[in-house]
Amino acid sequence: MSTSPTQLSLDFFRKKCYICDVVERWIPGANIRKDLFGFIDILCIKKGEVVGVQATTYSNVSARVAKIRDHENITAVREAGISIWVHGWRKVDNRWTVRDIDLS
Repeated sequence: MSTSPTQLSLDFFRKKCYICDVVERWIPGANIRKDLFGFIDILCIKKGEVVGVQATTYSNVSARVAKIRDHENITAVREAGISIWVHGWRKVDNRWTVRDIDLS
């Protein structure tokens, strides 16, 4: 199993029967990653739900929360009915644990 925050969050939501895909893009030449709407790495759906996930390490959760709360697109994403979650991952005693924050 891959241990990147993105892969861990994909596994987390897929176990809960969501259909998920990575929506973060790599921009060649500029050598940057671009998140969907500026802050979504993964889009997850199941009947009646759409969840946008920002996947990161545990130590970066606060920075990601601040980034999303201050982002110009946050209101439009919320008004569209997309739930917004930050997943912060860390390994404790050989087990991956997540801190999840709902910013919807």
